[in-house]
Amino acid sequence: MKRMKFELKPYIRSVHRDEIIKDFRRVARELSKEAVTQREYVEYGKYSVKTVYNKFGSWKKVLDAANLKLSSNIGSFISNEELFINLENVWTKLGRQPSYREMARPLSKYHACTYERRFKGWRKTLENFIKYVESEDKDYSSSESNLRFVSRKTSKNISLRLRFKVLYRDNFKCKKCGRSPATNPKIVLQVDHIKPYSKGGETELDNLQTLCSACNQGKSNLYNV
Repeated sequence: MKRMKFELKPYIRSVHRDEIIKDFRRVARELSKEAVTQREYVEYGKYSVKTVYNKFGSWKKVLDAANLKLSSNIGSFISNEELFINLENVWTKLGRQPSYREMARPLSKYHACTYERRFKGWRKTLENFIKYVESEDKDYSSSESNLRFVSRKTSKNISLRLRFKVLYRDNFKCKKCGRSPATNPKIVLQVDHIKPYSKGGETELDNLQTLCSACNQGKSNLYNV
């Protein structure tokens, strides 16, 4: 979403109320929110706060007219896990660390301001995400076993933490062909078991690699022992 400059916007007497309502809905839609605070509208809105108050009399009235909520706490129901998964998806699609401005639709489900409110800033968001990824991964299933009744240490599922560690280690590039979303947005990266799980391979960092979807499809469950 394009930010408006922080310069003082002029008071516009002639603007129609419907135009202001339309602009409020645009801001809310692009921020993925059901409420718009004054600070957010000053940053992203087209009209000055003075113009808004002159036409509607209060912030609540303009929000009501635009069918928006007054509360600025919308998004609090979103878990940290959901926010981290979304961030990891954007990071993977780009093949690099996303910028603040890139955290918007359609690339990102949640706008960067959602992360700012939750983690007290974009830089803090990235720091918390890296801490989460580097924290101990406990996605294990001791009860699983393969057809040969060999005890398994890990489950087949590759968790967010482990998936990101693999992608980051491999520089978001396919280990077979070297292609990356950073140079070709059409490339889709996947994390693959080097030794297939069905043949006794574990879901561990050393047994995982980054492949593009084309190379991974060609590999299937083949493995040279």
